[in-house]
Amino acid sequence: MATRSVERTTPRERLDRWAAPALRWSIAVVFLWFGALKVTGASPVAELVEAAVPWVDPGFLVPALGWFEVVLGLVLLLGWLPRLTLVVAAVHLVGTFLVFVQAPTLVIFHGNPLLLTTNGEFVLKNVVLVCAVLVLLGRTTTRTS
Repeated sequence: MATRSVERTTPRERLDRWAAPALRWSIAVVFLWFGALKVTGASPVAELVEAAVPWVDPGFLVPALGWFEVVLGLVLLLGWLPRLTLVVAAVHLVGTFLVFVQAPTLVIFHGNPLLLTTNGEFVLKNVVLVCAVLVLLGRTTTRTS
């Protein structure tokens, strides 16, 4: 009678196995959701986007950015071209800080960078998303999935 070997994994091994995909999927959902809001004209940050890139027609910019985010979210979700996708996601997220340069009054109270508006807090949280993308990029060992 053959003895069946049961592979046992530690909680840390299970966490390590599922943490990166869960992080990638959660970032994908954020891109999909926020992009869909821009595409449908329901985004509460349209004013921020317009202020960050005032030289582009907002009627084009906001929906185009939304479609870009939807596609980026789908590609992240599917795991296609992981290195390229994560680099593009990081660059896009870093680009959100442009509003601090282009329209500081929308993100900072009274010129004090320690006093953020709600918009400022919303944009600043992208530091965490950039770091999450960098963690995933560091863990990506293949060029295609």
